Amino acid sequence: MLKNYIKIAFRTLVKSKSYAIINIAGLAISLTASVLLLLWVSDELSYDRMHSKADRIYIAAAAIGKDQLWPVTSAPLAIFGKAEIPSIEEACRASTFNNSVLLEYQDKKFTEPSVYVDQNFFELFDFKLLEGNPSQPFPDNRSIVLSKTTAEKYFGREPAMGKILQVKEGNAYKVTGVMEDMPKNSSLQFPLMLPFDVLAENRPNNPLNADWGNLNYQTYFLLKADADAAAVGKQLADIHRKNQPADFWKDLNYLMQPLTKYHLYTADGDEQGMKQVKIFALVAVVILLIACINYVNLVTARATRRSKEVSVRKVVGANKGHLFWQFISESLVVFFISMLVAIGLLYALMPMYNSLSGKEMVFSLSDRNVWAIFSLSLLVVLALAGIYPALMLSSFNPALALKGIIPGLGKNSGFRKALVVVQFTCSIVLIVATIIISRQLEYIRSMNLGYSKENIFTFESRNFRRNYDDIKQQLEQQPGILGVTASTQRILNVQSSTGDLEWEGKPANMNSFMVNQLSIDRTFPEVMNMELVAGNGFTGTAADSSRYLLNETAIKVIGLDDPVGKPITFHDKPGIIAGVLKDFHFQDMKTAIEPCILFMDPDWSWNTMYVKTTGAQAKQALAAVGKLWKQHNADYEFDYQFLDESFDALYKSDIRAGKLFNLFAGVAILLSCLGLFGLVTYTAETKVKEIGIRKTLGASVSNIILLISQDFLKLVGVSFLVAFPLGWWMMNRWLENYVYRTAIEWWVFAIAGFAAFAIAAITVCGKSLRAARENPIKAIRTE
Repeated sequence: MLKNYIKIAFRTLVKSKSYAIINIAGLAISLTASVLLLLWVSDELSYDRMHSKADRIYIAAAAIGKDQLWPVTSAPLAIFGKAEIPSIEEACRASTFNNSVLLEYQDKKFTEPSVYVDQNFFELFDFKLLEGNPSQPFPDNRSIVLSKTTAEKYFGREPAMGKILQVKEGNAYKVTGVMEDMPKNSSLQFPLMLPFDVLAENRPNNPLNADWGNLNYQTYFLLKADADAAAVGKQLADIHRKNQPADFWKDLNYLMQPLTKYHLYTADGDEQGMKQVKIFALVAVVILLIACINYVNLVTARATRRSKEVSVRKVVGANKGHLFWQFISESLVVFFISMLVAIGLLYALMPMYNSLSGKEMVFSLSDRNVWAIFSLSLLVVLALAGIYPALMLSSFNPALALKGIIPGLGKNSGFRKALVVVQFTCSIVLIVATIIISRQLEYIRSMNLGYSKENIFTFESRNFRRNYDDIKQQLEQQPGILGVTASTQRILNVQSSTGDLEWEGKPANMNSFMVNQLSIDRTFPEVMNMELVAGNGFTGTAADSSRYLLNETAIKVIGLDDPVGKPITFHDKPGIIAGVLKDFHFQDMKTAIEPCILFMDPDWSWNTMYVKTTGAQAKQALAAVGKLWKQHNADYEFDYQFLDESFDALYKSDIRAGKLFNLFAGVAILLSCLGLFGLVTYTAETKVKEIGIRKTLGASVSNIILLISQDFLKLVGVSFLVAFPLGWWMMNRWLENYVYRTAIEWWVFAIAGFAAFAIAAITVCGKSLRAARENPIKAIRTE
């Protein structure tokens, strides 16, 4: 019996090629898109879950009040926490602060990002050590562990263990371990690791493990199975206050962030990345749902053509069960053919998809998640796209159906109409989302940052620091260079802050006040085109070392009226407020502008240099800097980046996600068009005799098109009423990720509605026109 069902199913598909192609193509495209989306979702959710103890590893983040939050701690917190809190099983520190090192091996030189980690790193994390002792990866402070790729880069096919790497102007390090490359879905990405105790060397006046004031280190705590993470965080804060009883720390708390949530959540629980994952998962479900709706519409559209077939089968003895399983078999055949096509598309599209998404995902039929997606899709298809048509088509009265009369086929279509409303609602919401996401990304890239980012390139100054004034003077004389300046950090990502700022009348309740700090060359505001809203700024004299520039937010928070010339003390150094800078963005758009102080102190190491060019002569400017670079930094590669490119890199993941969303939204809208085609086909086929009679009596083509379209247009109107508030709510939630965001204007919904209506009208009118042009004699000759 099953063999017969399948044979008939194939015959039906061959007989109705156009419908078969539309059904199979729709399901195949939806399966492909859904699997691609859910592979992306699965990859995002898999971050940091490869460790056997991942559910017990927490990252401590220092929080003072509601506004001050840093995902770092002081160095001694790990040692004291493990010793004094029974719930803590292990603690491991890592430091990536100033982590760029120059390594030499024979005639090879490499500048590498490095990390300093504690001895027990491999006890907490399951990164595999291919060579070396995981319980003691650093026998001494002159040991180094390399990733497999890094070791091959240095030594080729030679064994890495025991090799000596020379650090420029530093010590020699012996390779004592080689580890597998860290997986791409790990938040930790270290090409090489050095012992954390190296950081404790040469600090006679400020021992590392007694320095509670500097929060520069990531600290990972392995808690016992029954531990209360929130309680541990409060205990850690108590330990910190006990060892540094300053008023500044009175509101300190340590938030314990699970390692498994580190990638998608902030330390305070805000689901910044998780919102995006939920949206993509929802789009995957919507695409699959639309494809199933298409199938229902297309199958029911053909009901009139199959009514006589069903009736003949009933007359010759087929019961309702036989017919039911016949149509279920057809749905299964369509699904499995679609699945095979989808598998082929997935293998073909994965390289391009990885390039677009910036990931290294692998589609494999041995992956249980892939089969879980297919199985779930099959259940949905059978439940929605198989059972309903099967029940409807198997319930015909054969005597009436053989006469061409099918009661109920043109009536009681509420379920079918509801499906169309759902389908259209999804399409309109996706169009709204596409427009708003594109507007937000464009808003970020075009908004005024408070300084110029065009035609300015930056690089790490390295040895330029030793002769900064001389090098600056030489560069400013080169054609195409409009200005040269420097700062301690890149302006796009200022991370250093302090509470060591005093002023007259400072309230007692502001002991926890924090201000971001940036040491700059005196020409920095001028070169960067920063606006001074009050004061004169730096004067070019020795007095500049005690003149400070504050941004508008800092002045507002500290509450000073007429601040210029007012005395302040910064890091125990008295001075005055020499100027107020218009607020500028020194972090990403997901962070509100915070208080910031700019000051001039070359002893703070101006690590970043900025060169402003004319744009047209940028190549000459780069060549001039490169020539000087070879003289002063011959050991280092000249690695520069234009500031606007660095800015775009901050939002690379958002831009990629936006492109992916637009792509899959387009797929969903395309699939919706197939559904509309099914509905119009159904309407035209149920009204075929009516159309023929009307044309015979003189109805025009436009009258026929209106006849077919009017019910459909009502459904479009209903979809607007549902889609507009739903789209506004969803996108308003998404925009909450950004402190600085575009507005949701009324015209966005107008454009979305018009676009959806236009797409629908083209689909409807195309099919309606064809129906209106049919020869009416063919429709009425059986009467």
